[in-house]
Amino acid sequence: MSSSSCVAATLSPTERQELALQVLRKRELVTSIAKQHQVSRKFLYQQSNKANDALTEAYFKHDDNNDDVLFHLSVTKAWIFQLILALVMICHNSFRGVVELFRDLFDFHISVGTIHNRLETASESAAIINQSQDLSNVGVGLHDEIFHGSKPVLVGIDAVSTYCYLLEAADHRDADTWGYHLLNAAEQGLDPEYTIAGAGTGLQAGQKEAFGDKLCHGDVFHIQRQCHTLANSLTRKAMGAKTRRQELEAKMAEAKQQG
Repeated sequence: MSSSSCVAATLSPTERQELALQVLRKRELVTSIAKQHQVSRKFLYQQSNKANDALTEAYFKHDDNNDDVLFHLSVTKAWIFQLILALVMICHNSFRGVVELFRDLFDFHISVGTIHNRLETASESAAIINQSQDLSNVGVGLHDEIFHGSKPVLVGIDAVSTYCYLLEAADHRDADTWGYHLLNAAEQGLDPEYTIAGAGTGLQAGQKEAFGDKLCHGDVFHIQRQCHTLANSLTRKAMGAKTRRQELEAKMAEAKQQG
């Protein structure tokens, strides 16, 4: 047995680790490190390979414990109803999608009617909470109309907090409908300094009924959309004129070539 082998056999794990780090740092030649510590270069390469393998495993370790239990759930009816609301309101899932999820993941049957009833119950509770809100802190109100299919939805939002204090599906969007819902909001303290709204005649007239001559600014969105539509129309006309001019120039060039 060589002297270098004897020395290597007596080295502790910590000393072996230090030698491996010296090789990996590459600040000295492996030959110099071997002479300094009276070990062979083969031994040093073996230690550096072990250290390198350990580093690779540490940085590229794969998690094979996918079957470990992370937590337990107490599945109650209340929890199921909460999950129904989350799937519909947060995940924007369809009723039948909720039915399939409970069937495939929980082996639990739930009907479309049950989902509808739970949402109706939650809607009634939400309406009570909404009607109890103090709207006196709304400084600037943003009013507009959106549509669910062909049904108009009246919308009112606080410009600062983006809190939605009005979201009402209605059969009409005339002055009486807007005035009625804005007056209901006024009973909860809604009295903005001014509003920003679309140019709908019903919206404008309803707001005047509810808030009198309170200043109402026009929004930017509708103006931008109109300008965008106009710009697109002019662009299409310009492209058509350019195409017709190019066709005429091609015909003229062909006629000139034929004399």
